[in-house]
Amino acid sequence: MGCFNLIFLQQLVIWTVVIIAIVAVIRLLIPYIDDLTRKPIIGRILEIVLWLIVAVAVIYLIFALLGCLLGTGGGLHLLR
Repeated sequence: MGCFNLIFLQQLVIWTVVIIAIVAVIRLLIPYIDDLTRKPIIGRILEIVLWLIVAVAVIYLIFALLGCLLGTGGGLHLLR
């Protein structure tokens, strides 16, 4: 199985949509949680965790693409 085939692109699109959905849901919930707890620090912590998830996903994607380019058989193996 090659890295840059339709299965790889399908997994890439699926992971992108999942990450965008998670970011959107958390961003919708942050103001509600701030009002519920009356402590805006919790919302800021959630925002940091949100960007952490996005950064880890981008780093994983970069290394998967580098693995494909260098021929080490990289790819997105978390979704099967």
